[in-house]
Amino acid sequence: MKQAIASVFISCLLFTTGLYAQSRGVVTVIKDPKIDSLIAKRIALNSIRESGTAPAKPPVIVSQMGYRVQVFYGSDRREVFSQQAKFKSLFPALNTYITYKEPNYYLRVGDFRSRLDAQKLMSELRPDFPTLFVFREKINPPALENQEDDQ
Repeated sequence: MKQAIASVFISCLLFTTGLYAQSRGVVTVIKDPKIDSLIAKRIALNSIRESGTAPAKPPVIVSQMGYRVQVFYGSDRREVFSQQAKFKSLFPALNTYITYKEPNYYLRVGDFRSRLDAQKLMSELRPDFPTLFVFREKINPPALENQEDDQ
């Protein structure tokens, strides 16, 4: 009896695996015709760049870790912008960054690669801005000075 049940089970198993065998089919790709035009434009741009007739690429700005000095923080938006204007009048060459993290606005300045440079600015700012902190965060790298001009 057990042998008959086992043989029926095996035959059913073989029969069902034959039903689920893969069969060949047809795949239809439906796409927007604009894709082909975009691919053609990309190929044309690459061929122009390889031939050297393309205009020079603008320099790529790569963010890196550095330091900024926090000049002001507070919940009043108008006060942050007035502090930014005050700072810009004193130091027009330095970049300022305003960020908002609920409930406060933060005014941070500079893009310094070393903490020492940030602390030098902090000592200059101490008389005008009493609450100063140095923070490590992603910065925009400062432009390198061209050394050929010095010669």
